[in-house]
Amino acid sequence: MSMAWGLVVIAGLLETGFALALKASEGFTRTVPTVLFLVCAIGSFSLLSTALRELPVGPAYAVWTGIGAAGTAVAGIVFLGESAAALKLLSIVLVVAGVVGLQLTSATAS
Repeated sequence: MSMAWGLVVIAGLLETGFALALKASEGFTRTVPTVLFLVCAIGSFSLLSTALRELPVGPAYAVWTGIGAAGTAVAGIVFLGESAAALKLLSIVLVVAGVVGLQLTSATAS
């Protein structure tokens, strides 16, 4: 995996972090989660922006959002007590499969 793809992965994980912090901020009324949201969001967008210097925007953006979406869904199940219905779990697996497919397709097209 190239350095740029590594940045996209980290940016996707930070996207999960900012989504969870946004939930915990209770509408930006709690200081620590609000600051955590800002740190994660700025870090995520900065890393994605840096990675886009070398990567095609379509696959990179899709991988970033896919990691964020799947990561947030899993974190919701694990940490927030959200349902772990079979269809939800299957959907998360499909998102991850799509992310991997897009990354592999982009790697062979570069």
